[in-house]
Amino acid sequence: MTTANTTPRKLPGSLQTNRSLATWLSINRDGTVDMRPGKIEIGQGILSALTQIVAEELDVNLERIRVVTADTAHSPNEGTTSGSRSIEESGMAFRYAAAEARELLLARAGVKLGVSLEQLSVSDGTITSRGGGSVTYWDITDASLLQREATAETAPKSHTQHKIVGGSAPRADIPRKVSGVPSYVQDMEMPGLLHGRVSRPPSPGAQLVSVELDEVRAMPGVVAVLRDGSYLGVVAEREEQAIRAQRRLARSAKWREVAKLPEFDPRFLLKLPAKTEVISEKNDAKVAAIVTKGATLEAEYSRHFLAHAALAPSCAVAICNAGKYTVWSHSQGIYLLRDEMAPALGVALEDVVIHHMESAGCYGHNGADDVAFDAALLARAVPGRPVRVQWMRDEEFMWEPVSSAMVVKTGATLGKDGNIASWHFDVWSHGHTSRPGRGTGSNLLSSWYLEKPLQRAPTGNPPMPGGGSHRNAIPLYEFPNQCVTNHLIPDPPIRTSSLRGLGSQTNVFAIESFMDELALAANIDPIEFRLRHLKDARARAVIEKVAAMAGWKANQKGDGVRGRGIGFARYKNAAAYVAIIAEVELAEDVRVPKLWCAFDVGQAIHTDGVINQMEGGIIQAVSFTLKEAVKYDRERITQQSWDDYPILSFTEVPEVEVALINRPELPPVGAGEGTQGPVSAAIGNALFNAANVRLRDLPFTRDRLIAAMA
Repeated sequence: MTTANTTPRKLPGSLQTNRSLATWLSINRDGTVDMRPGKIEIGQGILSALTQIVAEELDVNLERIRVVTADTAHSPNEGTTSGSRSIEESGMAFRYAAAEARELLLARAGVKLGVSLEQLSVSDGTITSRGGGSVTYWDITDASLLQREATAETAPKSHTQHKIVGGSAPRADIPRKVSGVPSYVQDMEMPGLLHGRVSRPPSPGAQLVSVELDEVRAMPGVVAVLRDGSYLGVVAEREEQAIRAQRRLARSAKWREVAKLPEFDPRFLLKLPAKTEVISEKNDAKVAAIVTKGATLEAEYSRHFLAHAALAPSCAVAICNAGKYTVWSHSQGIYLLRDEMAPALGVALEDVVIHHMESAGCYGHNGADDVAFDAALLARAVPGRPVRVQWMRDEEFMWEPVSSAMVVKTGATLGKDGNIASWHFDVWSHGHTSRPGRGTGSNLLSSWYLEKPLQRAPTGNPPMPGGGSHRNAIPLYEFPNQCVTNHLIPDPPIRTSSLRGLGSQTNVFAIESFMDELALAANIDPIEFRLRHLKDARARAVIEKVAAMAGWKANQKGDGVRGRGIGFARYKNAAAYVAIIAEVELAEDVRVPKLWCAFDVGQAIHTDGVINQMEGGIIQAVSFTLKEAVKYDRERITQQSWDDYPILSFTEVPEVEVALINRPELPPVGAGEGTQGPVSAAIGNALFNAANVRLRDLPFTRDRLIAAMA
């Protein structure tokens, strides 16, 4: 007796977990198309690119498409908008869903017109038969059309048929931003809106001993004062009243603190217990036998903790009615946030609905999820009225999750031919994700301070091949002997989570800096040295392209003030190929007047958008490399403002020249996080080229440069 295989077939992208066509699309009688992505806009332009995909597959004009902003009541659950995965996940879901919707519409039109599908063509939703007669999508659609499971059996268009994909459509989100139209969650106005603030402990882990609440309750405009264990919050009619009440609470509160933060040097990681895992190992016995005859080099690289430092501090609005919560949040993972908020509030999942609202993008896990939970807690104290909670700048710096400090130790042996015969690479880091909804425990900040606190969830890493602290730790280069080891340090003393690129910035910085050091030892030009160790044709192409763009001259030395360097990586070894050449200038600080970038993302959906992503990523990476590090003492993060946490200024932004190697015949991959490591490495290598000084610790501050030169 045989049993039929009932396992559903695997569908492309996010269709796999959201299999109903009606979840994704609606073809409306009024001549419009509604598309419902589960991914969200954080300034990367993804919704415009997804609109192009839908318009292309349906054969309708872009103007007909309306994007329905994600919420947990109606949108497909696509997890988080992170990891440069939106085109691969949401884009492929829409591509196949729209292709199938078009096929269903053609089938209806064929019946109505009495012709076969081969005789039909479509232009902007009008279906025309070769023999005469036409009908529109809007004439033949109804609610039942897409009430079915996707099959992915309808092949999307070939790239040779594309008219919209591969071009540059107007960005839907830009006009509001440049004209100042209120569109961020911080701008929300609602009838009866109240304002909330949380009075935080002076340092992580501090416990509330006592506080005077009555005098705060008596302050003008105060509607509610909440104490729940060590959690203190206020709600007031006006925002300035809430701020005054928050400050009064802070002055009267007495706390018990503990000094538990580490020394201000990333090498504290080397002293802590670690979970050690070899993630890549290769052995070539023939080469290993001659390795001992070659030159051996070792080096160590590091990076401090990094802040997200979003220009707008985190904000959320919530309302509680009859025990049900509606929340407006700029979280990058609204479903995961809902899944963690509901049990923390003691209600069922269906009693929490989260609507996404834009804010200043941060490309990572900042305070967005935490402030949403704050808003819900304070809304519960004033049922029926919406509460807006706005974090302050000092609160954001002190309490948002940060990107982990990292240390990398590298070693390699060169053969007699100058090629790398053996390579080892060890990474020490805390985990790079503590987003809500992942694993046991709670990742919502305020839940740890309640009278009945929730257990803090462990910080960890996404699994390989993407990885977290070990992201891009495995080089794309070909080495006959290789060992790559990840040392994950649990229980970070400073809360860590995802920031653009996760561990890839540090790992690529170390790999690419060490490649330059090895090239020097072998007396080979850095670009030639890389090409010797690369078989991947697309990798070679971006390196050769950027070298041509910058007019690279083999073995050219800097003049003591100016120099050039290169950095390369394929993000996650599976997404964008990126090669960067940086030019540096040594003045009162390290300056980067120009960078060149060649990149390959397979098929580019929105060409201008993907170029914007590269340019923005490059500029942010320059800031990471030259400026940024979270400062702290043994009790607390000490930064309060931009004076304490400097970022790249407008006058320091380099000229950026970008070249897209478009490959429309290949699947599209993510772009936005591919630049961080190559930029840091290119600047470090350019510094050495300019002044014969090797900086191995990020950021490259003036003090570090002076110390190295001395």
